[in-house]
Amino acid sequence: MNRFYIDGLIKNALLEDVNNRDISSECLFAADHTSRARFAAKQEGVLCGIEVALRVFELLDESFRAEVFLKDGAALSKGDVIAEVSGRTLALLQGERTALNLLQHMSGIATLTDAYVRRTEGTKAKICDTRKTLPGLRPLQKYAVACGGGKNHRFNLSDAVMLKDNHIDAAGSIAKAVAAARAFVGHTVTVEVETRSLAEVRQALEAGADIIMLDNMDTDTMAEAVKLAAGRAVLEASGGITLQNVAQVAGTGVDYISVGALTHSVRALDISMKFVKG
Repeated sequence: MNRFYIDGLIKNALLEDVNNRDISSECLFAADHTSRARFAAKQEGVLCGIEVALRVFELLDESFRAEVFLKDGAALSKGDVIAEVSGRTLALLQGERTALNLLQHMSGIATLTDAYVRRTEGTKAKICDTRKTLPGLRPLQKYAVACGGGKNHRFNLSDAVMLKDNHIDAAGSIAKAVAAARAFVGHTVTVEVETRSLAEVRQALEAGADIIMLDNMDTDTMAEAVKLAAGRAVLEASGGITLQNVAQVAGTGVDYISVGALTHSVRALDISMKFVKG
């Protein structure tokens, strides 16, 4: 991840949280008071974002030091010590909430992604994310998906052509939309088409789409679409995918399964930062 992006994000978060001073901490500790603290897992999961979390304190305190025991992507058990840190007490207290917010959120995404990936083992389907991310956090969220074993879909609108229902309805047909896209971007950019029925899958295949999204289709229809495509296009299942049905969706033979919930509805993983006494 780009360091300039990370630092800018953290500085904005600190500005929001600390504002101009931390009155709770400043009334107790002198500027030169130092402390040690440990980051520890309070539940099982997949770690993600520890270097981002530690960067919070590096920006607040030049004397900050950290010993990292577990890296991003590591499986966590309850009680695992992730890192031990030391530095100015004021900086540790000022950065605690921002660091934990980022670490817990990213680890939550990695953990949920890992759960989806495990449910699809034994199939060719790959779990991927969407653009349903929190504004300003997309690089972190997509990095977390990768740490959990998932794949990244488009990062932004300039990465590839993706013709969704509104594009197609406004253009008049799948054939017209794909033809216009091909003429605009040339042969080096992939074109994906969202379809809502087997009839539209046929139209997308005839139009020469590289990727066909099967939007909110039941698994029987997805299986028929796989037979119909017969390898002529990459197939992506999307819409209504849950941990309860993802294995069944993967079993239809689709190539990718995109899950918006990985980033828009994730629960933070419980990780603590506790000061070490003495």
